[in-house]
Amino acid sequence: MLSGLHVSNYILIDSLDITFPEGLIIITGETGAGKSILLGALSLVLGARADASVVGPHADNCVVEASFAIGKDEALQRILRENDIPDDEGMLVLRRVVAQSGRSRCFAGDEPVSVAVLQELSARLVDIHSQHQTLQLSDERFRLEALDLKAGCRELRARCAQSWSQLQNARKALETLRSERDILLRERDYNAAQHEQLSRAGLRDGELEELEAEQHQLAHAEEIKETLCAAEALFGGEDQDGPSLSQRLREAEKLLDKAGRFVPSLSPLVERMESARLELDDIEAEIDAANSKTEVSPERLNWVEDRLGVLYGLMKKHGAANLQELIAQRDRLEGLLQEADNLDGREQELEKAVADSQKAYDSLADELHQKRQEAAGPFADELQRQLRELELDHAVFQVSLESAAADPSGKDRVDFLFSASGQRLSDMARSASGGELSRIMLSLKALMARHTQMPTLVFDEIDTGVSGSAADKMGSLVCRMGSHMQVFAITHLPQVAAKGQAHYLVSKKEDVTSIRQLDREGRVREIARMLSGATVTEAAIANAKSLLA
Repeated sequence: MLSGLHVSNYILIDSLDITFPEGLIIITGETGAGKSILLGALSLVLGARADASVVGPHADNCVVEASFAIGKDEALQRILRENDIPDDEGMLVLRRVVAQSGRSRCFAGDEPVSVAVLQELSARLVDIHSQHQTLQLSDERFRLEALDLKAGCRELRARCAQSWSQLQNARKALETLRSERDILLRERDYNAAQHEQLSRAGLRDGELEELEAEQHQLAHAEEIKETLCAAEALFGGEDQDGPSLSQRLREAEKLLDKAGRFVPSLSPLVERMESARLELDDIEAEIDAANSKTEVSPERLNWVEDRLGVLYGLMKKHGAANLQELIAQRDRLEGLLQEADNLDGREQELEKAVADSQKAYDSLADELHQKRQEAAGPFADELQRQLRELELDHAVFQVSLESAAADPSGKDRVDFLFSASGQRLSDMARSASGGELSRIMLSLKALMARHTQMPTLVFDEIDTGVSGSAADKMGSLVCRMGSHMQVFAITHLPQVAAKGQAHYLVSKKEDVTSIRQLDREGRVREIARMLSGATVTEAAIANAKSLLA
């Protein structure tokens, strides 16, 4: 229940701190005093749209904070857990701060939350019924929700909505697959030709770099061979006049060794000479091997250049920057062809998934229809009895359940039929007067409140268009609702105002709105004012005391 409300700099409210008890709470005040402003502040903290116009003139922002005593509502506890909002020993504080720029910040339990989370929490805490909400009677979703509450099938309806979502997802997946299949089939011949060309090319990762290196070597083979032969000639050999470079170094090595016997400092030179000779022998051997491998082959050069031409041509045709991208294109085309081959099997799987989802949805929709059909009669009877208690003595109310297009809530359409005289039933939203609609709506809210376990219900002038003894009976109905939940009733009717356990007066002075709780004497004077107008008479005071008694 709503245990407290703090408002700061909201339109005409400078500062307000007020606590509320359980039961039926009456809020009254003269026209224009600011009852709608108070309700607007409460709506703001519950997630209503915010803009700069709500910020009063005396600060940079406005703050609205509402404190709730929360029970063990599992749905509410789930929202708290999912958003890491602490449950402070059964208390939850919601806060909304709106800056002059119109931007707002939302908090729950001192944790920042989104407006959507604030609205989700509020939906489990407070139901505000404004004086214009009789228009909901024309809303098919509202009528269906009212019947489902009576039928006790909210959980079943949620399962039906989930099943509907699964069915739509399965249908969408099948539609997407068929669309992709059509595209793949149209492109299949082209993709197959492209893939065959790339496959026939025998692409190999790294081949391009190898061929480019080989082409460069083959193109300069004669020059390379001449250079290597010249290098070999410098080393000398058996076919050269005189000893080779290696032989001369060996001879120098022997001479140094001989001299080293007399000059010890020359001995290390012998080892260095030997090392240099061995290194030069290795170099000569490698030059000889390279010369032997170097082949002057115009035929091989032509083949390499032709192969490079093929690869370059394929890369240009397929927009590939390198051979790796070309190989990836080949593999992609292969995957598309395989996917086209596998589509028939996937389509069968998805068709089965659609059929299974349709069967599950139909079963839940049929179960929903059965429960609604069973509840329609008792629902209509209960509402009709309530209307007759509110002085619609000949009223007849019926629920019409018709087939409708499938949607998340099932396959039913609910109409409320009404006749104040008991004759010629017709659509309630068109046939009922304003006062009759107010009584119908109150009766519906009373019935729905018993099933929703909503802790707090706010009625904003639900008694519009009703007076006399009918107003008194509406007040009694609201009072009975207040015995098992917290009910706020903003009213202009003294018969309703006299029923509350607590009475608050909204007033405005010098364009500043305030609210205070009335004591017994204050309630007498306020109800007397409501009875007699600006001038409170002794008769009105006596009547007020009688109503309170």
